[in-house]
Amino acid sequence: MHPAILGLVTIAIGVGGCVGYFYLSNMVLDHVIFPARGPNAGKNINRANQIRPWLFLFPALFALCLYLAYPVVETLRLSLTDRDADGAFVGLANYTQMMSEAKFWEAMRNNMLWLIVVPALSTAFGLLAAQLTDRIRWGNLAKSLIFMPMAISFVGAAVIWKLVYDARPAGTDQIGILNAVYIWMTGAEPQTWLTLPFWNSFFLMAVLVWIQTGFAMVILSAALRGIPEETVEAAIVDGAGPMQIFFKIKVPQIKSTIMVVWTTITLVVLKVFDIVFAMTNGQWETQVLANYMYDKLFRSNDWGVGSAAAMVIMLLVLPILIWNVRNARQEMR
Repeated sequence: MHPAILGLVTIAIGVGGCVGYFYLSNMVLDHVIFPARGPNAGKNINRANQIRPWLFLFPALFALCLYLAYPVVETLRLSLTDRDADGAFVGLANYTQMMSEAKFWEAMRNNMLWLIVVPALSTAFGLLAAQLTDRIRWGNLAKSLIFMPMAISFVGAAVIWKLVYDARPAGTDQIGILNAVYIWMTGAEPQTWLTLPFWNSFFLMAVLVWIQTGFAMVILSAALRGIPEETVEAAIVDGAGPMQIFFKIKVPQIKSTIMVVWTTITLVVLKVFDIVFAMTNGQWETQVLANYMYDKLFRSNDWGVGSAAAMVIMLLVLPILIWNVRNARQEMR
């Protein structure tokens, strides 16, 4: 079937199914389970109205259980079983095996390095861009250009930056911008940047910083515009300079927004996979947890250790999610 026709059929079935579900479920509720007739008509109407919201919530709850809760439970089960013994229960053996592998600790070390560098640089550059673009005439154009990488997929961004880091043999034309500039400035041999241990991780991080800076800029720009002008004007009257106004007046007032941006980018970093997979595939000491999990699950067919790695990622993400939810609820009060 042609993809366009398949898409239309899917939409028709989805919309028709939703309409049919809500119509039939309400009909059964009102005419079969709690009919609005007889001596108990009033009670039946009240009972039906109490249950009716759950009819609307049921599809979403079912989808959450099917696509979120079930995979978590199944992944936990797989992490406690042996793939070579008909799924026999092995307890924490997979976790022990995972922690005995040097690649796992390399992935943990790199993930921690990403967590330190990427959220800090993305938030800092986003805040700087938000402040500067609000003070120039062509600020909206600048914001559009800075935000543009957000419209590119991680794999697309990785391909773009892989060309930036490309290295050709010495004496030939370099298509990689970084090598072209490096040779022009130093006259040295071209470098294969993505194979340089330790530093290659920073070259990969640059891709995610490039993408996430636009996100941070948009959120922080809105926060900066929400600062009351009276506080800034009072600081100017008191003789405060631009740097003092920015760091002592503006930044403290948007501290909560900065933390939200920081933690959101942190969640992205903990799950980073596409960039590493497309650019180095975890080689040359650039392994990260998500790519390690992929290698175990789909290359080694080791479902036990791969699922254990997935549970580690979930445990690292969970505290940040809980902290974000608690902060959101406090701000809504």
